[in-house]
Amino acid sequence: MATIKQALISVSDKAGIVEFSQQLIALGVRILSTGGTAKLLRENGLEVVEVSDYTGFPEMLDGRVKTLHPKIHGGLLGRRDLPEHVAKMAEHNIEAIDMVVVNLYPFAETIAKPNCAFADAIENIDIGGPTMLRSAAKNYGAVTVIIEPDDYAPIIAEMQANNGAISPESNFSLAKKVFQSTAAYDASIANYLGRFPRPDAHPLEQYFLPETFTWQGTKAQDLRYGENPNQRAAFYKDPKIDEPCISNAVQLQGKELSFNNILDSNAAFELVKEFKEPAAVFIKHTNPCGAATSTSKSLADILRQARACDPISAFGGIVALNQEVDKESAEVLAETFLEAIIAPGFSAEARDILVTKTALRLLEAPLLEEFQASGLEVKKVVGGFLLQERDLKEAPSDKWLTVSNREPSPQELATLQFSWKICKHVKSNAIVLAADNHLVGVGAGQMSRIDSVNISVMKALVPTTGSVLASDAFFPFRDGIDAAAKAGVTAIIQPGGSNRDDEAIAAANEHNMVMIFTGNRHFKH
Repeated sequence: MATIKQALISVSDKAGIVEFSQQLIALGVRILSTGGTAKLLRENGLEVVEVSDYTGFPEMLDGRVKTLHPKIHGGLLGRRDLPEHVAKMAEHNIEAIDMVVVNLYPFAETIAKPNCAFADAIENIDIGGPTMLRSAAKNYGAVTVIIEPDDYAPIIAEMQANNGAISPESNFSLAKKVFQSTAAYDASIANYLGRFPRPDAHPLEQYFLPETFTWQGTKAQDLRYGENPNQRAAFYKDPKIDEPCISNAVQLQGKELSFNNILDSNAAFELVKEFKEPAAVFIKHTNPCGAATSTSKSLADILRQARACDPISAFGGIVALNQEVDKESAEVLAETFLEAIIAPGFSAEARDILVTKTALRLLEAPLLEEFQASGLEVKKVVGGFLLQERDLKEAPSDKWLTVSNREPSPQELATLQFSWKICKHVKSNAIVLAADNHLVGVGAGQMSRIDSVNISVMKALVPTTGSVLASDAFFPFRDGIDAAAKAGVTAIIQPGGSNRDDEAIAAANEHNMVMIFTGNRHFKH
């Protein structure tokens, strides 16, 4: 156990620091402090020793140099269990510092401000703070290091229970937190600076993606296994994301989520987030196998219509909804074996029904009225990774181009809009058939587009006559259009951009079909 006799406190985030310092002093701890922190503590009647008085060296260079001194770092790094360290500290009048309480300049918050000046970003790179934290964390056997205000209360409680001492286990836990935090801090600096070819680079000259990229996640849970039982796995979360998503969903009941459950739940929820109107989605192996939306039907009827697309594939799947699950909807959901349901909420009556499905996982992820979807996605390959923007950009439908002779009817246009949202979330080559704002058939992940068209027709359990078709990329040949026409498809939406677009348009006109070009491809590998 390490007894705390002297603490160094220097914080940017002043929340709770006065009360914490009062409790330390009550436990007999002497406090060293700097600048604004020392001023705040004195204003609240606490006795503190300025670091500059302790070191005999003035704070200088606009505060850039204040704690970078042998009397500070010797007091942090000196091993109390090594006689030669103890003797050398005594020779140079270096006192042991038993606790460090530091949090860092707000670099991430600074660069997040609109039009942040490069010079302001540089000034908010903390040097002394990380150095003290790392010194203290390295010597965790003798030094307690605190970087988060949330740790103040448990540390005081432990000291009160142990005559002012902290256990090695607590010190090690705090030291790990420090290295995790300073790694994230350095990563944000490196990612930011890596976008600049030179300090005065104009925004148009800056790299969108940095020269190196570092991402840090916080382990949410160890998983039983990965995609297969022979693979170990864990789930990590990005602590900075505030968009409604699988990572900040709360599990209300059911077995522990598996690797595949998380992937499928993410796919389901990201798809249902495309819709403002009430919607339901069934997912199997990250592909939609049922979807429907309506402003006039009950949520239960929307679920029934979504499931009717492919009830066989829906078995053992994941369902996502963008409305609270009510009693009638829960009764519909309980009719099919499902791995998980993710929704903004569940009524008490719905919970009473679904709780009987003891293995069923219920995930609650409240949908905000307005949220800004943003960020990057990473795809790992052996020996490296690919980094890209999320596929969030979409031209509004009034910017789409009708290239066929016939214009879409209002009903066709509404269903084309629905099918285009669904198609974006189907693995390439992707073909979606839809009618009256519900999914009719899906062809996913095929090596040729004509195969995807044929599979979407084959999978349809209802007549495809009068349906519309969405394709995630252009048609390289007219065969896919001819096959769609044979199935009774009346309208096609696709990005366009093929050297054979004229052939595709001509085929659509021959069949009196609508063809719309969006100008935006949605490959999903």
